[in-house]
Amino acid sequence: MIIAQYFVEFIFYSFLGWVWESIYCSAKEKKWADRGFLFGPICPIYGSCVVVTSIVFSIFDFLKSPDFPIWGIFIICCIGSAVAEYSTSWVLEKRFHARWWDYSTIPLNLNGRICLPVSIAFGLAGVAIVKYLIPAIEGVHAVVNPMVYEVLAVIFAMLFGADYALTEASLSALLKDVEKMHEEFNAKAQRRYEQVASAPKIIEQKIQEEKEQVEIRHNQLVRAYADRLSLNQKRILLGIKKFIPRKPENLEEIRMPLGSLTAALSERVRELRKRNHD
Repeated sequence: MIIAQYFVEFIFYSFLGWVWESIYCSAKEKKWADRGFLFGPICPIYGSCVVVTSIVFSIFDFLKSPDFPIWGIFIICCIGSAVAEYSTSWVLEKRFHARWWDYSTIPLNLNGRICLPVSIAFGLAGVAIVKYLIPAIEGVHAVVNPMVYEVLAVIFAMLFGADYALTEASLSALLKDVEKMHEEFNAKAQRRYEQVASAPKIIEQKIQEEKEQVEIRHNQLVRAYADRLSLNQKRILLGIKKFIPRKPENLEEIRMPLGSLTAALSERVRELRKRNHD
């Protein structure tokens, strides 16, 4: 029963995390931002962190004591959130070669995965969660029949499993398409460059014309791939902050930055969404 209860808590806290992320990012970007790694309205990292916090503070009696200082709770939550964020970012990048958040532009960041201002914010949020949210949820447990958690856990587990499988399949297909588009464009650009470089006389005007032609082909390629993406793939693409490309095998190889390519692809997806709304 305790496992079912914790799993239901995980889904509930993940949903609250998704609500917070969506509201914050929508206000920041001044447009609706459906945050989260999965298709469903949950952010598992939030659910995992709160459930682990609840377990830790229930195991150690001194942490539950009213005499335990607020600053102690803050430090635990601050460090815990930093570890969770860094490890989650690392795992997602190794698995999917992409990042869903990037703090590179924020001061005091570590590899763009975590930064001190955000960790402090999570530490403050952790204090509120430990002091108010977790006790409130424990009060609910006292009046809810344990069988309710068993049933909810089974339902949520099926939905969560299906959501994860769908996300995995769509994201894997998206990454293959993006990489294929990247390689296709760079191969064409490399061939055009070699043709121009091998000519007996290369003038500035010819080079400029070739650059313009490459840019036109790039835009056509982006539009073609964006139009072929499914609804789920478009949603995933708009949520990813950065793709991590493989290193070129040939240092002299001409390669368009993958970030520029995916940024153009994301912009095309936004254009299609706006057109559909209009």
